[in-house]
Amino acid sequence: MHDLFDPALLSKYAINGPRYTSYPTALEFTDIADKAMLDHAAQQSDSTEISLYVHIPFCHALCYYCGCNKIVTRHQDKADRYLDYLEKELALRADILKRRTLVQLHLGGGSPSFLTDEQHTRLYEMINSVIPIASNCEMSIEIDPRRTTTAYLSHLATLGYNRLSIGVQDVDYRVQDAINRVQSTAHIASLVMHAKTVGFTSINLDLIYGLPHQTTETFATTMAAVKAMSADRISLFSYAHLPSRFAAQRKINDDWLPTADMKTALMKLAVSSLTQAGYIMIGMDHFARRSDELAIARTNGTLHRNFQGYTTRNDLDLLGVGVSSISAIGHTYGQNPKTLNDYYAALDGNRPLTVKGYTLTKDDIIRRDLIMSLMCNLHVDIPAFEKKHNLSFARYFKDEIQQLIPFINDELLTIDDAGIHIASRARLVIRVICMTFDAYLKQQQHLNRYSRVI
Repeated sequence: MHDLFDPALLSKYAINGPRYTSYPTALEFTDIADKAMLDHAAQQSDSTEISLYVHIPFCHALCYYCGCNKIVTRHQDKADRYLDYLEKELALRADILKRRTLVQLHLGGGSPSFLTDEQHTRLYEMINSVIPIASNCEMSIEIDPRRTTTAYLSHLATLGYNRLSIGVQDVDYRVQDAINRVQSTAHIASLVMHAKTVGFTSINLDLIYGLPHQTTETFATTMAAVKAMSADRISLFSYAHLPSRFAAQRKINDDWLPTADMKTALMKLAVSSLTQAGYIMIGMDHFARRSDELAIARTNGTLHRNFQGYTTRNDLDLLGVGVSSISAIGHTYGQNPKTLNDYYAALDGNRPLTVKGYTLTKDDIIRRDLIMSLMCNLHVDIPAFEKKHNLSFARYFKDEIQQLIPFINDELLTIDDAGIHIASRARLVIRVICMTFDAYLKQQQHLNRYSRVI
C-alpha cells in the first residue's frame, strides 16, 4: 500500500489524461447526419442480448461540483414531456431492440430519482413494451438521497430494480454546504438498510475526494460513516475543478480546495480505509466486497469497462436513449443531441437522432482491446492477443514498447514474450500507461481537454 502512494511517482505522472470508458474517447466523435448509423451497426452485431442506458437529465437542485449533463428544475411536468419523447425514441430504435433480450438496464442522470412513482411505472412499461426484459435483468438506478424515501425504494423494487447507487460524496456539513448538497447521513443509512430488505442485491455509494474544505480528519469521519453502512461497492472519484467548462463550479472558491498534497492524502486515507475493511480495489477508482461479481471478475481476469464504468459483460451492445446518451453497438459509437431542445427537435422533425458518432477502424479495435485489458485486468496476454488479432505484437507496437521503458525503469510494469504485467503499485497511474497506446494523443494540446489523472 505504501508503494501505491510514492510521492515521487505520483508527482511524476500527475498529468491530464482520459478515463478510457471508451476507446477512442468521446472527444473523437465527429458530427454526422446518418439516420441509420446505429441500425446498420446492430445488423452486423451477433449479440442477442443488450444493455439499455436511460438518461434522466433533471435535478431538483444544483450541486456545484457536478459536471454531468443536467437540467435543474422543480417542475415535475417536464419529466412527463420528456417521457413522451423517450417513448418516441424507443419506437424509433425498435429495429435495434427487436429479437434481443434486455439483460441490463441502467438509469443515470441528472437524477433518476427526480421521477415520481407513477413516472417510473410508465417508463418501465414503455421499455417492457418494446423489448422483453430478462427475469434476471440487472436493473440499476442512481438516486439523490435528499429526495428519496424508503417507500420510493420499495416501489422501485416492485418494478424489478435490484441495484442502487447513492450519491454520498461527503458527510461533513461544511463540505456539503460549500457544494450545495446538504443531506442527512442517518437518512442515507436508513435508505441503505431498507434497500437491502426489499430486494436490492447490490448497493453502491459514491464518494468524492478533493472537494472544498475536506481534510483528512473530516474525510476520516466520512469513511467511518460509509463503512458502517456496509455497501457492496464504493466508487471513489477525484473532483475535477474545471470552472471554465462548468459554470456551477465557479461558485466554489479556489482557496477552499485542498492542496495537491492534501488531495493525495485524502485518496490515500480512503484507499487504506476501504482495503483494511475488506474491500477489493477494482481498477483505479472502484471498490467491491470479495463476494461481489466485480471482485470475482477482477480475480479471474474477466473485468471489462464501458461508458457506464466497470462491468462483467463485454459481449453486450449498449443502447443509450435520452438527451446526450451514448450508444456502443458493435464497432460503432453514437451520441444523441446534448441539449433538450435539440433532442426534442430531432424527434419532432424526423431528423437524425444520432448527431455525433464514430466507427472504429481495425487499428482502433486492436488498441481498444489492449487498453481495456490494461485498464481492467492490469495484464495483457501477448500470445492470446496476437492470435486474436492476427499480428505480431512486437512489430505492431514497436514504437509503443520503446515508450514503455520509463515505466519499466520505475518498476511499474514488466514486459516479456508472455505479456505485459502491470505492478500493483502502478494502479493509480494506469491511465498514463494506457496513454502510451492511444493513437490520438500525439499532440500535447490534446491532453488539455482531459482532467488530471491523479
